[in-house]
Amino acid sequence: MASVLGMLEERETAARVRVEGLREEVARLAGALEAAEIELDRRVIAREELVEALAASAAKTTAVTGAEAETVSSPAPVPGSIVPPWREGLPVTVLAPDYQRILGVLDERQPAGQEPLKAREITARLGLETTSAKVEGVRSKARRLAERGWLILEAS
Repeated sequence: MASVLGMLEERETAARVRVEGLREEVARLAGALEAAEIELDRRVIAREELVEALAASAAKTTAVTGAEAETVSSPAPVPGSIVPPWREGLPVTVLAPDYQRILGVLDERQPAGQEPLKAREITARLGLETTSAKVEGVRSKARRLAERGWLILEAS
């Protein structure tokens, strides 16, 4: 019987050691959890403060008088920007530079009775290599201009 009792005592001791280890780990994790919760609270407060500051700043900048609103110009176009639909009074300067250059090349061939320019000819007049990639890029831009009313495509 002594050996059975000894085995039970060994198992009990091992269980106590494991319980103590787990308690230490729980205490360590509780400390880590508390630190993480404090950091989370700080981040939430920082985000809320930033949102409030941005809202106040936006409210100040949007308080523009009617006269000032009329003088505000549209932002300068950037490469890759969308092509707006053409309408009376809309200047060419609202288009991205590549589109403006294409329209410039086509404006140079204004006289009536001349054949329409092909995409390869436009590409060459723009000073680009006449590789298929460049020609297709110019063709797609010209087609986009036509779809938005800036150009008239003629059947070729």
